[in-house]
Amino acid sequence: MSAVAPLSTPPAEAVPSVSPWRRVWRRFRASRRGYWSLILFSILVVISLFAELISNDKPLVARYNGEIVFPILTDYSEKKFGGDFETPADYLDPFIQQQFEKDGNWAVYPLNRYHYTTLNYFAKYPNPAPPSAENWLGTDDRGRDVVARLLYGFRVSVLFGFALTITGVLLGLITGAIQGYFAGRTDLLFQRFMEIWSSMPELYLLIIFASIFQSSIGLLLILLSLFGWMGLSDYVRADFLRNRNLEYVQAARALGLSNTQIIWRHVLPNSLTPVVTFLPFRMSAAILALTSLDFLGLGVPPDTASLGELLAQGKNNLDAWWIAVSTFFVLTLMLLLLTNIGDALRNALDVRRKA
Repeated sequence: MSAVAPLSTPPAEAVPSVSPWRRVWRRFRASRRGYWSLILFSILVVISLFAELISNDKPLVARYNGEIVFPILTDYSEKKFGGDFETPADYLDPFIQQQFEKDGNWAVYPLNRYHYTTLNYFAKYPNPAPPSAENWLGTDDRGRDVVARLLYGFRVSVLFGFALTITGVLLGLITGAIQGYFAGRTDLLFQRFMEIWSSMPELYLLIIFASIFQSSIGLLLILLSLFGWMGLSDYVRADFLRNRNLEYVQAARALGLSNTQIIWRHVLPNSLTPVVTFLPFRMSAAILALTSLDFLGLGVPPDTASLGELLAQGKNNLDAWWIAVSTFFVLTLMLLLLTNIGDALRNALDVRRKA
């Protein structure tokens, strides 16, 4: 009998390794609510960044007497379009609109034909006007379009939230890293300083500075940044205190690496979990802080589009329900999306979950 040749076992295919951040992204995408909240929030942010092209009282491009003009980029006088005065052209004026309707002339307007500062002197209804075909969500008590105020106010809130979050994260990372890595007397001094600093009445300081200086977004950002870093600093400090005594840090010290190199290359990358989780919730808190201060009249300048200022108008004009309802909806949607993103990030960074 001939010997039977043994069956050869095919070599097992190597399973490709997945980076930790790719596993985090997979877990994040598995949370459909957080994933789609991120997409929707990103779309809304991009739309608000191009608010001038979507909601404006000036045509994007126009043709008048054979000449192509771009009113959205250049200020033209009324005389340019057949008027009698050198004042800036009011493109809501029926006379100007009739000029563009003549043969050979045309104008391409944004989707919403109002800027957030536009006062429509040719409105058909007294202010605040209810929703109509001209003003989809009505006007406020000064005759300004609510859709335009919401669009530009959303952008102000998001950009302010981003800026305040970035400053808070940078300050929180630096102070938390110093406390947690060096520990001992350095940590003790920082903790006493933070206890004293956190006991200062933040709202009173805002009121005092608002009465001394002219209201501005920059001043508000500086004042809130002075107090917005302590929450994250505690989380970073705790992670650094835990990681500073692990084997890989001791090995790095034995190799002669400097403290800066150890912090930047080794400890910090392993302490970013609370930072990433902190971002959406910190941004929500920043937006709420700005809205609250604007509601009290301590926030941005009066001529700036603001969700808090619209809520204050809604409180003062309860019969104009469209102001408060639309603003509350936009604010709630924004905070809900950020909360969903934050919950999904927290679950994605949980190492106990499978990729």
